[in-house]
Amino acid sequence: MKMLKQDQVLKLFQDCGALLSGHFELSSGLHSGQYLQCALLLQHPPLAGVLSEELSRQFKKEKIDVVIAPAIGGIVVAHETARSLKARALFCERKQAKMTLRRGFELKPGENVLVVEDVVTTGGSVKEIIRIVKESKARLAGVGVLVERNPQEKDFGVKYKSLLNLNIETFPLNQCPLCEQGLPLVKPGSR
Repeated sequence: MKMLKQDQVLKLFQDCGALLSGHFELSSGLHSGQYLQCALLLQHPPLAGVLSEELSRQFKKEKIDVVIAPAIGGIVVAHETARSLKARALFCERKQAKMTLRRGFELKPGENVLVVEDVVTTGGSVKEIIRIVKESKARLAGVGVLVERNPQEKDFGVKYKSLLNLNIETFPLNQCPLCEQGLPLVKPGSR
């Protein structure tokens, strides 16, 4: 299969109704007039496979042992990307507001680890996963995301790839024009 272009990835999200309009509170606490509900796309295994295969293609040379993601949004991405890379798939969960490995999951020292996520705005969840990788003395080999929704460049200290870069404006709560308009607020995220 040939490489997907950004407009092709965007079309997949649009065709699945996964790019929503309204007034949303993101997991970061920021507000936005658009929201990517990746679950609407990832519910279709063939599409999840296509996107994850494309993401894995970006990291083939890194010889990944483990793909890890934050729950809940990154679980399918981690699983499908790991399948493509013939690696293990792990996810982290919040316990008392702190991201942790649970369910008997562990990273071994020296393992090459790829952190993946469905959508990144501020990169907060990814940074929490990176902390876990480093504390485990595993090797952080890269970060891959389906959608980067904030045009500001992020530096995770390793190779960082996204399949789709969207410039979706976000607002702090106290500066949100959607709040000022009185539009109903929806909190569709996982936190």
